Amino acid sequence: MSLIEKVAQRLNQMGAATEEPKQKSAPVPEAVVAEVQIREENDRTAPKALEPSPVVNDSKAISAAGTPQILRSRQRGGSAPSTTAHQSRRLDLDVARLASMGFITPDAPRSQIANEFRVIKRPLIANAKGKSSTPIARGNLIMVTSALPGEGKSFTALNLAMSIALEMDNTVLLVDGDVAQPSLSRILELPPSKGLIEILTDSRLGIPDVMMRTNVDKLTIIPAGSPHERNTELLASQAMNDLLEEMAARYPDRIVIFDSPPLLPTTESRVLASHMGQIVVVVESRKTTHGKLLQALSTIENCPVVMAVLNKASSSDMGDYYGYYTY
Repeated sequence: MSLIEKVAQRLNQMGAATEEPKQKSAPVPEAVVAEVQIREENDRTAPKALEPSPVVNDSKAISAAGTPQILRSRQRGGSAPSTTAHQSRRLDLDVARLASMGFITPDAPRSQIANEFRVIKRPLIANAKGKSSTPIARGNLIMVTSALPGEGKSFTALNLAMSIALEMDNTVLLVDGDVAQPSLSRILELPPSKGLIEILTDSRLGIPDVMMRTNVDKLTIIPAGSPHERNTELLASQAMNDLLEEMAARYPDRIVIFDSPPLLPTTESRVLASHMGQIVVVVESRKTTHGKLLQALSTIENCPVVMAVLNKASSSDMGDYYGYYTY
């Protein structure tokens, strides 16, 4: 059974999607499907959490994406030359504030939401470390996206990064790839600073020039940077391809997570997806229709592994489970 058939079947069972005329869509890769369900909190002001159901493994490797056209090339295998000394910036995250918003923090490593994301991250880490049955190129590059805005992609990306950062043997680089609407910057209250866009437009800058170390051990962040009128072209450039190769190879123990724009309203995420080893698509119960989901999945090309995360399941759908607010 294909990814499309599995997700459509699940949405039909839950009444999660409205009816739409069936349309033919482009083929999409077989995928790993992880359904995530949400447990209700008695106190409405308390953080709400996810409850995962078993993961169904049904992935197939497909061919790698072609090389994008060159806008500006970087030095392969290393950072671009910099005219200034590299000095990573320090960002002290307000972990108490994040915890109150429902995010995983080091102060609560055994919370319910932390336990739930352990289930989500395991197949991703296995693929990133080359422990899956089929080797995955750039398996440590993971993009988190959704079909439409507001389905929970940034919430999922940050919680996934936090969860992996708590591992003993992994470090995490969280990249705000939503350069047009940088949700992570808002959630984390990042100050205006150079980021992903500046690396792609200024050959003097390298990863250490824009990377922010945090007070969460093993977690570093790269902001989106300044808005640019040629966002799509920059993400499709040879400079971006070289940057991702550097991110994938520079530190073997590092997992890179990209919070990307939604797939349907933008073109940036579709371009970014072609560079990834793994993609997590967040699907909102009772909002994402069959047609929109199939259309979004059809835009993902040449990615070996796709995982679908069912989000915001209501109590009427799942009995003891409940939806929560996300970004």
